[in-house]
Amino acid sequence: MNIVTAKGLTKDYDGLRAVAGVDFEILRGECFGFLGPNGAGKTTVMRVLYCFITPSSGEMRVFGMDVTGDPSAIKARIGVMPQDDSLDPDLTVFENLIVYARYFDIPRKKSSIIASELLSYVDLQEKAHVSIRNLSGGMKRSLLLARALVNTPELLILDEPTTGLDPHSRQVVWKKLTDLKSKGTTLLLTTHYMEEAEKLCDRVAIMDGGKIVTIDTPQRLMEIHGGNLEEVFLKLTGRHLAG
Repeated sequence: MNIVTAKGLTKDYDGLRAVAGVDFEILRGECFGFLGPNGAGKTTVMRVLYCFITPSSGEMRVFGMDVTGDPSAIKARIGVMPQDDSLDPDLTVFENLIVYARYFDIPRKKSSIIASELLSYVDLQEKAHVSIRNLSGGMKRSLLLARALVNTPELLILDEPTTGLDPHSRQVVWKKLTDLKSKGTTLLLTTHYMEEAEKLCDRVAIMDGGKIVTIDTPQRLMEIHGGNLEEVFLKLTGRHLAG
């Protein structure tokens, strides 16, 4: 079953076409990745998918529901880990999760249990009553992951989940995402890290200039085009991935 289906999806900003008629499907239980340089359109696709912005034309369906017609029902079943730090600096680690749980109408007693379990899951239980201002970058990324899991999402959307992390912290996040996938959570991520895509993704879509250049498994792309994923991207687009 397809968790996500996009057909002819476009998004325009003041005359600029950020996404130019893309088609793709995401299967239940897979990890699907978007690769592309800054400005390729991948984050815009993600924002349409989690109902943050509406498409200019075309169709995007999540769990069989149109993003323009059933945004509340879709949001209730997805989790989003944004690239930017959107944690509340005036609250503690624990309070950030409790407040976020209110968006899903989770009662305080239940949300307290969920928050404690999630902090243990991401190894932040000892930081529960620490101010966000006193967390390292890696700890903040871990808390953003925990926050995205508050509503036990069927689809977890991750926009550059390990940007700015040191190699050890990146490995920790990868382990958590692999664990979530093994438990049946569908993952959708954007990344600039080729090792991340190779390790986590069942399939990847390479984007450039608002269009999808190709969709395939990382292994098949490397077999067909030769070289690693960075070299494959350069061959297909003429651009370096991080450019």
